[in-house]
Amino acid sequence: MQMTRVDVFEQIFRVFLGLGALVGIVVVAYTLYNAYKYRDTGKAEESDDLPSVGELPTGGKGGKKLFLSFGISAIIVISLVIWTYGMLLYVEDPGDDAREDALDIEVTGESFAWFFEYENGIESTATLRVPAGERVWVETTSGDVWHSFGIPDQRVKADAIPGEYDETWFEADESEAGQQQEIKCFELCGEYHTSMVGTLQIMDADEFDQWMDDQLTMAFTIEDQNESRVTEGYELTLESQESDFEESYTADEFDNGTIEVSDIEQAGEYNVTIESTDGQFEPVEDQFDMTGPVDETYTLEMNATESTANESETNDGGSA
Repeated sequence: MQMTRVDVFEQIFRVFLGLGALVGIVVVAYTLYNAYKYRDTGKAEESDDLPSVGELPTGGKGGKKLFLSFGISAIIVISLVIWTYGMLLYVEDPGDDAREDALDIEVTGESFAWFFEYENGIESTATLRVPAGERVWVETTSGDVWHSFGIPDQRVKADAIPGEYDETWFEADESEAGQQQEIKCFELCGEYHTSMVGTLQIMDADEFDQWMDDQLTMAFTIEDQNESRVTEGYELTLESQESDFEESYTADEFDNGTIEVSDIEQAGEYNVTIESTDGQFEPVEDQFDMTGPVDETYTLEMNATESTANESETNDGGSA
């Protein structure tokens, strides 16, 4: 099972805490032992090798204990440095395999707020939603001044600098599903720096997939100039500028003039064209940028020929 950033830093903390406690216990115990053993009893024997004023004590046996303690300490410290450096290298780059199935999110700090864009083009502000148990890679930048994106509970921190991109990752544990954690700015960026906060919403994987599916939905309603639903005589074509998605929907696929499209996989720029299939209506063309759920209403106008014919019929009927 792959380690998270929290796992790495907690493991480093536990190792340093354990070794520090062990060394402290040994040093204190040895100090107390020697303090008791070599206490002044007022009964020094002539054979005792006592140091004189100004003489450097050797610790006995030519200073072997002193050199032994320095040697053991050096081995422990060097081993800790090498091991810790290896763990921090993993935090810096956990490997290419960890990137294949990860969720990519671009984070932008601007005007004392955080803006998030997912790899499929869906955007959100202030709240970052991620699935529990899945690795997330974030690419941070800024739209104005220097910021620093950080999630304390996930041990995440990355600079957000205008014109530059910094990259880091985190992975919320599955046990954290349903939790909300605070996002902060760790760079003094201006007057409202302290209010530049956001929320990390950790969701169950299935719940996150459902939320994302809800973001990738479009609803279209077709009305006439009297705001009545139009149920026949047109075809709607939806085309993505970001992918190869292009679909057409006829009037009989609409439910009382409304259709919901849920097979979208990529947000971004879309073109909408509505054409009359019986020549009654003027064509409609529109373009929009999808960053979340779309709900659009289009009004069909009678074409000039059809409108003139209807007026003639009305006038003839009135003359009769």
